[in-house]
Amino acid sequence: MTQEFEGRTALITGGGTGIGRATALALAAQGCLVTVTGRTEATLRETVDEIEAAGGKARLFVADVTDEESVRAAVEAAVGDTGRLDFGVNSAGDSGGDDLKPLADYPTEKFDRLVDIDLRGLFLSMKYELRQMRDQGFGSIVNVGSGAGLVGVPGVAGYVAAKHGAVGLTKAAALDYAADGVRVNAVAPGLVETPLIATGRSPELMAARIAAHPIGRIAQPDEIADAVVWLCSDRSSYVTGVALPVDGGYTTR
Repeated sequence: MTQEFEGRTALITGGGTGIGRATALALAAQGCLVTVTGRTEATLRETVDEIEAAGGKARLFVADVTDEESVRAAVEAAVGDTGRLDFGVNSAGDSGGDDLKPLADYPTEKFDRLVDIDLRGLFLSMKYELRQMRDQGFGSIVNVGSGAGLVGVPGVAGYVAAKHGAVGLTKAAALDYAADGVRVNAVAPGLVETPLIATGRSPELMAARIAAHPIGRIAQPDEIADAVVWLCSDRSSYVTGVALPVDGGYTTR
């Protein structure tokens, strides 16, 4: 059976854990050569090892999305000797944790950190992915956003601001590059069972957050990855500029 993404290449930021890892596994399972990038070599190596053990093709590149030269080098590494970058999946991010504060009391340093990683880091990743895709005349970018980029959430002003900005960048870039054969979309997950979400949260807080999702359960990373893969694929060829909720009904409340 022909694999859907045979001969194609992908760069996945934040590819060492969570949604990034699940997406890397899903793309590689369909024949894509996947480059995973992030700050922690050990988790990136785990992703690569898992892909290779399943018969897929993957490589890693240690990079920090807040450093422009690092991002540029990561995109070059993903292109490699293939001369192409078919997919950019931007999954690197920070949630800011659960120390909730109303805006007037929100720590400025936390706001700056979230904007630096979740918004500026996304901008830099898209900047260099889009340069390659524009020049080659094709490509699909999928940004991993959040339901917090579509609705307000109290106590997390920095995260909400950064994720709303991510939706804006997605829409702006979709319009900038539609005529160049490049599509740009986002997914907006609800609560997902990843290390970023599960660490340090009390059972009471987790129960309250799950209850906010009408489906009544937490998502698994591969459920979000399925949506990302569809947005990468030719099956979504007429879709650009959308932020697709994959959130168990969270944003429909």
